[in-house]
Amino acid sequence: MKDLFRQFRFFLKDTIRQKIDFSMTDQNKGLPPPPVEKPYPTDSTFIDLPKREDWVTISNISLVEAIKNRKSHRHYKDTPLSLEELSFLLWATQGIRLITKNGIAFRTVPSAGCRHSFETYLCVLNVEELKRGLYRYLPLEHKLLLLSLNDNISREIIEATFNQTFTGRGAVTFIWTTIPYRMEWRYHLASHKVIAIDVGHVCQNLYLACSVVSCGACAVGAYHQEMVDKLIGVDGENEFTIYLAAVGKI
Repeated sequence: MKDLFRQFRFFLKDTIRQKIDFSMTDQNKGLPPPPVEKPYPTDSTFIDLPKREDWVTISNISLVEAIKNRKSHRHYKDTPLSLEELSFLLWATQGIRLITKNGIAFRTVPSAGCRHSFETYLCVLNVEELKRGLYRYLPLEHKLLLLSLNDNISREIIEATFNQTFTGRGAVTFIWTTIPYRMEWRYHLASHKVIAIDVGHVCQNLYLACSVVSCGACAVGAYHQEMVDKLIGVDGENEFTIYLAAVGKI
């Protein structure tokens, strides 16, 4: 067993970087970078989200207060989340501050090499102005893309998270996927550790942002990989689930 532990601890180290010829990355070969946002059909159904300059209900609390109050919550009220509050949480976790001429997107969270390999899917359970179902956040447009309406989404997300019931009892469950090639394009085999690090930045921002809108969050690292991937309609190879978090009013 100790040998097995040692074998898998390798992932936590950065010794892989010493073995890579970075002149052979796709970036250094001159290949174009992958898009900062996953493409979508032009005839999709979109939902506009309130823009930051139009928010009227988002309060200000000190960073000290937000950090002091940070804890995981697994019990939520039946009170719905407003669309403005959801807009704020999405901006706080994957919002784009600036896009440069060469296609680099600076967001509200850090990412190794500014590669930002994540897509955000939402299991919407109790949000004003939204029907129950699955949505994807489009950070470039700051809009939601409707994937499917589903009255059984609560039961399905609970089953896909090994019957952790709180994932289907809140207002919304965030599901983050990674598109690894966005990072691999620059960092080759050194990509995978930093992808795991990056998603922690995203979820921590969610925890702190929840304090602003009287919500609690609980991160979920234990889930059925194939079931969640199938639920949100990703292939499990070029894009797959990496982390989840339930959110609800407390």
